[in-house]
Amino acid sequence: MKVLVVGGGGREHALCWAIAGSPLVTKLYCAPGNAGIAQDAECVAIAAEDVDGIIRFVQDNDIEFVVIGPEAPLVAGLSDKLLDIGIKSFGPSAAAAVMEGSKGFMKDFCARHEIPTAAYGRFSDIAAAKTFIAKQGAPIVVKADGLAAGKGVIIAETIDQANAAVDDMLAGGAFGEAGAEIVIEEFLGGEEASFFALCDGETALPLASAQDHKRVGDGDTGPNTGGMGAYSPAPIVTEEMVETIMETIINPTMDGMKAEGKPYKGVLYAGLMIEDGQPKLLEYNVRFGDPECQVLMMRLMSDLLTALIASADGVLKDFDLRWYYETALTVVMAANGYPGSYEKGSVIKGLEKAGEDRDITVFHAGTAFSENEKICATGGRVLAVTALGDTVAEAQTSAYKAIDKIDWPGGFCRRDIGWRAVERE
Repeated sequence: MKVLVVGGGGREHALCWAIAGSPLVTKLYCAPGNAGIAQDAECVAIAAEDVDGIIRFVQDNDIEFVVIGPEAPLVAGLSDKLLDIGIKSFGPSAAAAVMEGSKGFMKDFCARHEIPTAAYGRFSDIAAAKTFIAKQGAPIVVKADGLAAGKGVIIAETIDQANAAVDDMLAGGAFGEAGAEIVIEEFLGGEEASFFALCDGETALPLASAQDHKRVGDGDTGPNTGGMGAYSPAPIVTEEMVETIMETIINPTMDGMKAEGKPYKGVLYAGLMIEDGQPKLLEYNVRFGDPECQVLMMRLMSDLLTALIASADGVLKDFDLRWYYETALTVVMAANGYPGSYEKGSVIKGLEKAGEDRDITVFHAGTAFSENEKICATGGRVLAVTALGDTVAEAQTSAYKAIDKIDWPGGFCRRDIGWRAVERE
C-alpha cells in the first residue's frame, strides 16, 4: 500500500524508519520530512499544518493510509477530513484531539471521570489567577491552555515566578491564542514517566514505557524543553504499575471519551507523576512523544504499520505487540541557545561515522540539505542519537560514543540522559 506520514521531526523520522520495514508498504511518503527522513521515504514539500494541501496530495497520489505525527493537524481535523474522502488514517478525530488541544478540557474531563490528577484552576482573569496562586503557594505549575509546541508549561519555584508567568501569558501574549486561558495546578512530587497506549475507540493496548528528560541542563536543571533525551523501558513502570495505570487512568479515559461521544482512536500518551506507588496524570498528548517515539521504535519487534491499521480499523482487542528486551536510550542534540533563540544553518558532519554501529540509529529532527547537499541544522532540537544496550548504562555509553563522532560546533546535548536508571542499576 501507499502510505503518507505527516510531519518533519524526530518522531516522524522514527515512524518512517519503522514503517519502511513493513512488507505492506509499496511506497512511503513524508510531508514535509527532513534530511534524515529522506533516507527512508520520499519527502514532499507540504507543511504538516497544511490540511488542504495534504488532502490534495492524498487524492492525487492514491494514498491508502495516512499516519499523522504532530498534534496540530490532529487538532485541526485532518483525520476527519481524510475520513470524509474515504481514506483511513492513524490519529484521533478533532473532537478527541481536544484532550491535548485544551489542557482545561483535559482537567475538567479528569474531574468528571474521577481520574487522579493534580488539583487545578482555569483562568482568563489575571487577578483571579494570582489570588489562586497566593492561596496555593509555591512551587506551582502554570500552563497555557492550548498548543504551545511543548513550551507552554512553567514550573514556578516561587509565587513571584508564578505571577510573572501569568502576566506573560494573559497580558503579554507569550503563547498567543494558546495562552488566552491558562491552567494553574499544584506541583506534584515523585518521578515522571511517559505511558503510551494504542487505542481503537473501544480497546487500549499498552505499549512499552519510557522516561524522558524535559529540562535543558544536566541534573534536570534549567528551563523545560520539548525533551532532551529518553530511555525505554522506564524501571519505575513495573508490570504491577502498568495494571494500575490502565485501571485508574487509561481505561476510564477510553470509557469516558466514548460516553461523551468522542471515541478515542490513535495513540494516547499519558504524562505521569508516580509517587509512593500511585500514578497521577500530568497531561495527555494525542500523538507519540518526541523523543520517546525514537526509543519505542528501536525496541519494537512487531510490524508497526499493521498495529496502526488495527487501531484505525477497531480490531486491537485480539492484537498483541512484541518488544526487544534491550534498553533503548536516545540523546537529543540541540542548537546552541535552545530552548531560547538559536541560529539556523550550521553544518553537521560525521553522521555516517556516528551511525556505523548496528545498535545506533541517528534520527533527524530539525535538518535539511543545503544547496551543496550538506546537512544543516534548521530547528532547535536537531538530532536524536539512539542506542540499544543490554542495560541503561550500556545504551548510554554507546549513545555518547556515537555523539562524540559528530562534528557540530553549533550544537550541544545533555551528558546525563538515563541517570536515574543508571543509579538503580
